Amino acid sequence: MKIGVFDSGLGGLVITKAFIEEMPNYDYLYYGDSRHLPYGDKTSGQILSYTLKAMRYMISQDCKIIIIACNTATSIALRYIQQRFLPSEAPDVKVLGVVIPTVEVAAAGGARRIGVAATAATARSHIYREELGKVNPAADVLEIAVPGLVPAIEADDFAKAEKIARECAVSFAGCDNLILGCTHYPLVKHFFRAALRGVKIVSQDELMAGKLKDYLQRHPEIQNCLGTGGSYRFEVSSLNRHAQKVASLLFPEIPICRCGNSGD
Repeated sequence: MKIGVFDSGLGGLVITKAFIEEMPNYDYLYYGDSRHLPYGDKTSGQILSYTLKAMRYMISQDCKIIIIACNTATSIALRYIQQRFLPSEAPDVKVLGVVIPTVEVAAAGGARRIGVAATAATARSHIYREELGKVNPAADVLEIAVPGLVPAIEADDFAKAEKIARECAVSFAGCDNLILGCTHYPLVKHFFRAALRGVKIVSQDELMAGKLKDYLQRHPEIQNCLGTGGSYRFEVSSLNRHAQKVASLLFPEIPICRCGNSGD
């Protein structure tokens, strides 16, 4: 069976690359719902519907564990998936998100002021404030939506992305740590680091592989079910030249294809 990675677009490929570099022997399926991006400006009902559809597809493709590498989908849909969807439809499958592992890293060391740059839906959900409060109740959490950043990245307009990131960074100047609360944002983390030299930037591509490896070691009942042929498959719901370009830069030898699950 496979490790599945789901995202609303191409950002999750960065997380997938980190997984493969850390654990290349496993079989992986990546699915990006690029047809419906960005999720950050969608309603909660739409996000839940799109995410459930993706979960059903990935489970049908023999994914034993699925990482929702999308902060927006994690914040809106993960709890429903874990508590209601999986028990009735796929009790042997595990679905995990990116928020809790990120919070664990961001709260380490007793940070007093933690910033969160995120999509509008993630910021609106206040999931980071809630989870950081459980780990470090004394921390002051500043959540700011950056709605234009994902579209700029997906449009391959990194000049615009840099401008948005630098304008956003001003608000986080007094923070100890800044969470990049979207899996597209690692693609522009250098812009945030250049603008916030005194702030620790918590980027999910740098932490998720270690967290997943540790999880699998602690759950041999899942680890022992995973295929170890080193087979990688990358699919998106809508394929365009930019998707092909980004995928080829990250994985030059692995084609990305349009998935048959792409219709509404």
